[in-house]
Amino acid sequence: MPYQVRPVASSELTLGKHSFALPHPDKLLFPRDALTKQDLVGYYRAVAHIMVPHLRGRPLMLARFSDGMQADGFYQKEVPGYFPDWVHRATVGKKGGELTQVVGDDEATLAYLAAQACITFHSWLSRSDKPHVPDRLVFDLDPSSDGDFPAVRTTAVDLRECLEELGLVPFVQTTGSRGLHVVVPTERRQCFDEVRSFAHDLAEQVASRAPDERTTEARKGKREGRVFIDVQRNAYAQTSVAPYSVRSLPGAPVATPLDWGELEVARRASFTVAGIPARLRSQHDPWDGISDCARPLGKVMQKFAKRSRAR
Repeated sequence: MPYQVRPVASSELTLGKHSFALPHPDKLLFPRDALTKQDLVGYYRAVAHIMVPHLRGRPLMLARFSDGMQADGFYQKEVPGYFPDWVHRATVGKKGGELTQVVGDDEATLAYLAAQACITFHSWLSRSDKPHVPDRLVFDLDPSSDGDFPAVRTTAVDLRECLEELGLVPFVQTTGSRGLHVVVPTERRQCFDEVRSFAHDLAEQVASRAPDERTTEARKGKREGRVFIDVQRNAYAQTSVAPYSVRSLPGAPVATPLDWGELEVARRASFTVAGIPARLRSQHDPWDGISDCARPLGKVMQKFAKRSRAR
């Protein structure tokens, strides 16, 4: 059964100092799974204490589905004028001007966004105080089909080995869709262009270890059934799916941080809204303390370049 929080029949919610309406609480956002808007709010309330530290300070792109996941949704970057003043915001630069986006810094904000039928949160790889300097490096491992997860898993393990050899500390999560994200916390010293260039070169090396299974080819027609190692998210204003975000897919899967040992049994269907709150009550968050594992990239990049020249 879906995770459900139904403390009152009212459509008004009060969280701490903040009160807001929950319109159409029984509206089915996931009809096949009987998951309502109120259930989605309950889920994000249940995981907020774990999720908020991963979002703090990061502008968000919101994936909203007013008529449920079976209908067309839309992505929203700019904060609408009707959002309450207490919803945290950050103003960042864009071509030709500025943009004010939501920052998910507390439980009330996550619950309010869910009440607005925001199913998925996509977060920046940098924080709003230094938006041009990332503190996350992301490798998006995308299979050519649902059946290719073993190749995705092997790619993630090889990528982990390469990163650890360079002195970095990689983390892994399901995307809630078909693939995996390998995420590396970094100190905020290099700009996005430098980070993406390093990520691209490392991805090329990992792909070359198994060229029949992996590729860095962005064009789908040239991937030929191989796992795509994508580093293009490592750019200013680009986003990746936030840890513990629900995806707008049947079953209400969740982008879930994993211990590396869990890769052997990881599947999209294994981590859903129905099970994540219980998972977090029974075990630690695998990404707890991720920011404490940040390393400076400067010397790592020099070390990697030196190794590459010696090959």
